[in-house]
Amino acid sequence: MVRIKRIKIKRLKIINLLLKNAIGRFFTIKALLNKFLSTTVLTLLFSLNAYAQQLPAEIEYYNDDNVTNQIPYFDNRFRIDAQLDEVTLLFYHKNGAQPVILVRPNGSKLNINNYPEDKVQWFDDSTFDMIKIKSPMIGPWQVIGEVQPNSKIMVVSEIRLEVTPLPEIILQGETLKMSGRLFNGDVPIDNPSFKDVLALDVDFFSTNNSAYDNFGAAPVKLASFRDDGRDLDEHAKDSEFTGEFKLDFAPGEWQPIYIVKMPMATRELRQKPVVVHKNPITISVATTQNINGEHIATFTIDNTLVKAESILIQGKVTFPDRQVLPFTVKQEKGLKRIHKIAFTEPGVHRIETSVFGDTINGREFRAQLPEFTFNVERAGNSGTSTLSGDTSHLTLEQKKAQAMANAALEAEKMAQALAQAKADQAAKIAQKEKETLFYIIGGNTLVIIIAALMFVFIRRKKNK
Repeated sequence: MVRIKRIKIKRLKIINLLLKNAIGRFFTIKALLNKFLSTTVLTLLFSLNAYAQQLPAEIEYYNDDNVTNQIPYFDNRFRIDAQLDEVTLLFYHKNGAQPVILVRPNGSKLNINNYPEDKVQWFDDSTFDMIKIKSPMIGPWQVIGEVQPNSKIMVVSEIRLEVTPLPEIILQGETLKMSGRLFNGDVPIDNPSFKDVLALDVDFFSTNNSAYDNFGAAPVKLASFRDDGRDLDEHAKDSEFTGEFKLDFAPGEWQPIYIVKMPMATRELRQKPVVVHKNPITISVATTQNINGEHIATFTIDNTLVKAESILIQGKVTFPDRQVLPFTVKQEKGLKRIHKIAFTEPGVHRIETSVFGDTINGREFRAQLPEFTFNVERAGNSGTSTLSGDTSHLTLEQKKAQAMANAALEAEKMAQALAQAKADQAAKIAQKEKETLFYIIGGNTLVIIIAALMFVFIRRKKNK
């Protein structure tokens, strides 16, 4: 008995020790959990507070388990977590579909025909809806409509455009390629469909600096940016917009302004003023009346802004009889290039010229010269003809005299064409009258022959 009691007492002591150890471990774990939970809660609260202060550039739809349709018709949900003064939402939908319907967190609906005009602006297009909401309700929202699969709802905060800077040296007649990317705040816009929402244009405005030739000139709309893979745009729908500018206007000081036009807003990007310099190539032609001779066209290069040895000239000559002959003047040293034009006939000749080369800072360029015309007289001595071409260096009186000379040439040409047309018409009338007379004579002769045959036939029949 005594042994049994001792064994029981030892077992009770062991059990008590185990219980104390277990209780101690429990409180240790509890303390650790409390410390961990406190740290986690503080971290989570800090993260939520930081998130609430940020305005996201995009709000993604809720994830859905439906594999066959990633954005089911009634599950197009998104959430606004922060209190915003204003938000502009952009929804892409199928072409020609009805405008979307918005369901607010309290269950009320907004649609194109029913929304508070003091708080909501709504623009609907065939492929998108753009909705601007003041102080939007915090919580889960739902959009009902034929929204494009894998679409995102874009929160339009501040659309801006970044473009490549213009070159330091810009020449009149030059064609420039410019590229730019759109940003929504600080986030690049990579959605190809966004190009359907806005238009990107570039205009040049004169600075009205009296020291330049473009003083008082009207604004010039150069081109629109595009992302369709055509012309100078390398890849379609790569979210990089490309513009092609042909500087075929007066040289001088201009300010480029890039304009982003959206249904509810317009943004402008103003670059610093640039100077468009005069084309460095001038043309003169020494004409001849010798039917076996040649007209000498001289291209003079101003090497102030370009490298003369890099200049390559291509063009075509249109003769008075409308024949066209292309030509090329290769690169060589010196400031003058010569091209010989065969004499064909008197009249107005036209030269269209393209120039390729390098500027003094090493940039390659291509430029189109203004059309140059010269007249070959029917009689008289040969001389140098500069009826038209680069007229920017002429005085006002010289420009008026040149315009009058060109008008006289055009009038003479029209008179010659009219005289030729009258001669051709008279020849046609004479030919037609000749043909009509031939038909009349032929017809009368045939009638006489038939009548004679009938007379002979009737006489023979009576004699029988």
